[in-house]
Amino acid sequence: MNDFYQLKATSLQGKDISFADFENKVVLIVNTASECGFTYQYEGLQKLHQQYSDQGLVIIGFPCNQFGKQEPGDAKQIEQGCLINYGVDFVMAEKVDVKGESAHPVFNYLTEQLPGMLGKKIKWNFTKFLIGRDGKAIKRFAPTTKPEAVESYIVNALG
Repeated sequence: MNDFYQLKATSLQGKDISFADFENKVVLIVNTASECGFTYQYEGLQKLHQQYSDQGLVIIGFPCNQFGKQEPGDAKQIEQGCLINYGVDFVMAEKVDVKGESAHPVFNYLTEQLPGMLGKKIKWNFTKFLIGRDGKAIKRFAPTTKPEAVESYIVNALG
């Protein structure tokens, strides 16, 4: 089994997320923040989720407060903000660190597989990682890359 499928996380609601459940699916992982200049990207991510989830796309948002303290809320506040402001119903994980010694294992894995311009570091909120149906990392997208610009890669990965 691919290493990606060994990963686990916890949802905002405190439920286990086993990445083994994503076998044969295309996964887009995004570190998010509610008070970021890129927060509007939730809307584009939700559109991708609505358009492609039936074809096998899974989007997972990981709230993070490491960049400019732009995700100060608790799980309930994050969930309400995502739902009320953007209608988000894709998977949202609990708030995590995405860099440094306390980085979540998902982001340690992703930055190892897809280093960016700053090496294994994540530059800012809304960095995106696309994983193929085989669990292999396909591409990393900068925070400034809008979800619409990722769509062609998703379509290609969905086959």
